[in-house]
Amino acid sequence: MNKRKNIWITGFTSLFTDISSEMVYPIISLYIKALGGGAAVLGLIEGLAESTASLLKVFSGAIADKFGKRKPLAISGYSLSAIGKFLFYLATSWVVVLAGRVVDRIGKGTRTAPRDALIAESIGKTRRGRAFGLHRSMDTAGAVIGIIATYFILRFLNPYHGNLREMIPAFKTIILISLAPAIAGIAVLFFAVETGTGERQRKLPLQLKAFRTLDPGLKAVLAIAFIFTLGNSSNQFILLRAAEPDLSFTPDRIILLYLFYNIVYMLTAYPAGRLSDKVGRKPVIIVGFLTYGITYFIIGFGPWLIWAAMAFYGFYSGLTEGVLKAFVSELAPSDKRATLLGLYATIEGVGLLPASLIAGWLWQAFGHSVPFYFGGSTGVLASLLLLVLI
Repeated sequence: MNKRKNIWITGFTSLFTDISSEMVYPIISLYIKALGGGAAVLGLIEGLAESTASLLKVFSGAIADKFGKRKPLAISGYSLSAIGKFLFYLATSWVVVLAGRVVDRIGKGTRTAPRDALIAESIGKTRRGRAFGLHRSMDTAGAVIGIIATYFILRFLNPYHGNLREMIPAFKTIILISLAPAIAGIAVLFFAVETGTGERQRKLPLQLKAFRTLDPGLKAVLAIAFIFTLGNSSNQFILLRAAEPDLSFTPDRIILLYLFYNIVYMLTAYPAGRLSDKVGRKPVIIVGFLTYGITYFIIGFGPWLIWAAMAFYGFYSGLTEGVLKAFVSELAPSDKRATLLGLYATIEGVGLLPASLIAGWLWQAFGHSVPFYFGGSTGVLASLLLLVLI
């Protein structure tokens, strides 16, 4: 059977899922604040949810390799994310939002590695960058649609009058509507063609001995990714920064700011993937990390330029998200590909707990600019390490 159709199937699954996710994502910080949480609570929720769930990514990949199957785990993960969003709808305090966020991210942790292996194994190595780039573009196209939907629903249901608690019913309506595209995304994935061999391995491919023999370049990429992630706190801090009194973005303007970022991301991801097929993954990722550093320094030193910063931020995401996965997939041995894609995703996610806790603490202790100085510095450091070590 033609496995190349998986690129489009997984793309449409991500498109529908991101319509759902990004209808909810730009209002999470506002929803938490309306339910009584602040910057420290936001850091706890985002860090704990992402990191707890990310521990599953490497195990999910290892299970996919052990059983030689990608599709069942991917479907299960997308289903859990839909359940997590339903918990958001039921929330009456930020504690329930935390529970929903954890379930949602557990779903992401379960699906990410097997889905990425499905993509990598559906196309040849020389076109893998553009395959991941197309997937990221479709994923982000869904984000753009979801954000636009939330913007208009929010304006129609309950324009902001200065009291976030009054907007809780509107937030809940958006979350409920978001469940429809989440279910559509799960349904589409059933049409994917399994790319695994179906051959069971005797043991999970997670033994330390196996990792010692990995390509040195892959080990370095994973280590640098972790260092970078320590300064890559949740996007919610950028949105929360826009809502501070000196900028005073209303909820609908915050959503437009996040929409702008996603449009730039969507337009950058596929060309970046194609470029990495031609010039190599490393130079594209280095420029991406540097762009991240510029983004955070702009927000830290010149927050009134936040619209320009979000353009840079979208450019960074397009340059790195798909290209890093393509880089890891081609450095990984085929019998451990899902495991190592999962390990990469786990490293990213586990770093988010200290990253978001550090950002929340720096914000509370030293002011809202300091977390962005820290993030900008790690972006520059990661680009230099990638240049020197690989």
